[in-house]
Amino acid sequence: MSRIESLIERLGFADSRIDFGRRVLIRRGRAVSGRVGIRSVLVCSMLLVVALVVAVISLGTGDFDVPPLKVVETILGGGTPADHLAIVEWRMPRVLAALGVGAALGASGALFQSLTRNPLGSPDIIGFNVGAYTGALVVMVVSGAGYAWAAAGSVVGGLLTALAVYLLAYRRGVQGFRLIIVGIALTAMLQSVNTWLIYRTDLGDSMLAAAWGAGTLNGVKWPLAVPLLVALAVLAVPTIVVARRMHILDLGDDAAQALGLRTERVRLAMIVVGVALSAVAVALAGPIAFVALAAPQLASRLARTAGVSVVPAAAMGALLLVLSDFIAQNAFAPTQLPVGVVTVSIGGVYLVWLLAVQARRQ
Repeated sequence: MSRIESLIERLGFADSRIDFGRRVLIRRGRAVSGRVGIRSVLVCSMLLVVALVVAVISLGTGDFDVPPLKVVETILGGGTPADHLAIVEWRMPRVLAALGVGAALGASGALFQSLTRNPLGSPDIIGFNVGAYTGALVVMVVSGAGYAWAAAGSVVGGLLTALAVYLLAYRRGVQGFRLIIVGIALTAMLQSVNTWLIYRTDLGDSMLAAAWGAGTLNGVKWPLAVPLLVALAVLAVPTIVVARRMHILDLGDDAAQALGLRTERVRLAMIVVGVALSAVAVALAGPIAFVALAAPQLASRLARTAGVSVVPAAAMGALLLVLSDFIAQNAFAPTQLPVGVVTVSIGGVYLVWLLAVQARRQ
């Protein structure tokens, strides 16, 4: 028996091969049971390792360069006071925010793409991110309140937009294609409202709102990053619970109902959790495009799964955003671009590749 097989047995897993030739780990127990593909575990581990490597490089890059080994030493409690100030106080909140926002957008995109059964069914296409931006703009421009109230307005705006899309798309249940069409129409209307809100305010506030609307992590410090990380930690629990039922829903309504799943309740829960994840991300960094769209599909292709999965999508989203933010900071240094500009460029390349793949298949 190999060391890996011995470790699997001690952890209570059974290594099995199912009929389509993919190796999976199965855990059966009173408290916790489940099944996970070995390739998915390896892909998630690889993505997280690469994301952490990019994060360490990003922490050490800037006006005050620090070698990667010194960065790790400083994070572990060593280093000089200057290293601690540059890495922990100045750069770490931004890097952690990039990882957290990317993971939230990736997980949210996986939930909505599974719900709509369409690779275009991400929250930035359906309009939830735009709705969250509208909520924040209303608070910022109309009332002139601070960041905390703008973040609350973002969450409320995202949830109200999701409620409107859900009610308009509901016809004896929610169908994915109708949800996307209604979402695209509502997105166009909300973008008009956002433009009007920006035009009716003074120049300083409108420039600030427009820069935030492009999606940016510039200026993120600990007072902004900590609430985000706490909110994501709280949302991780319902996300995992909903993700387990999401895979049962992928079997189809008839099969899911035969297994005792209340399909409409699960769909509503997926919408609420997905909107909450994207609204929290928008509250911190603005509506960053294409991460929620591309991360689930890229992760699914790497893991070779039949559908999208939440955990690989979150890991891919974290990698995409921390890499995009590193490019945004250093491509035209000392000028820093909004990270949304970089993700739009990457998203354009992704869409061209996706269209080429679809054309070759046809």
